[in-house]
Amino acid sequence: MKRQRGLLLLEVLVSMLIAAIALLGTATMMVKSSRGEMESYQRVQALTLVQDMVSRINANRQVASCYSSGATGVDTSKTLPTCATGTAVQIATANQDLTAWKSALLGSGETAGGASVGAMINAIGCVEQIDAVDQIYRVTVVWQGLMPTVAPSLGCGKDKYGTENLRRAVSVAIRIGNLST
Repeated sequence: MKRQRGLLLLEVLVSMLIAAIALLGTATMMVKSSRGEMESYQRVQALTLVQDMVSRINANRQVASCYSSGATGVDTSKTLPTCATGTAVQIATANQDLTAWKSALLGSGETAGGASVGAMINAIGCVEQIDAVDQIYRVTVVWQGLMPTVAPSLGCGKDKYGTENLRRAVSVAIRIGNLST
């Protein structure tokens, strides 16, 4: 009996150590899962906002160049250009669309305590005219990710997030058909 004194305590301590290591692994897995879930949520939001702008451009296709400010491109992190091509209604629609898109990128769709919290982290939208003759435009949304990955090759939002490995991007090319011919 005397030789076994304290052996039960040692067994309990070893068991607690094993349980602590298992719980630490579970906690690490939960943190990674939570980050992955947030990254996925942000990507879905970005795809929704890209599709929103594509739909807006399609609805006002006669002045599609207003959405990209011609060949210069539109970047929502900068001052939005004012369209000067088309009828007054088309111009007003293009300007309202760009303003609404910028607001959605900044998270105006969801608020908490009066602050915009929707959309992605530091989201920026870009509309670029890729081909003026065939009327091809690229609509891009970029945002800051949570974990480093491979940097996207698109120029939208470049050097805005500290390290390029945190920049995420989704992009869609759209071709505006000429329906009058």
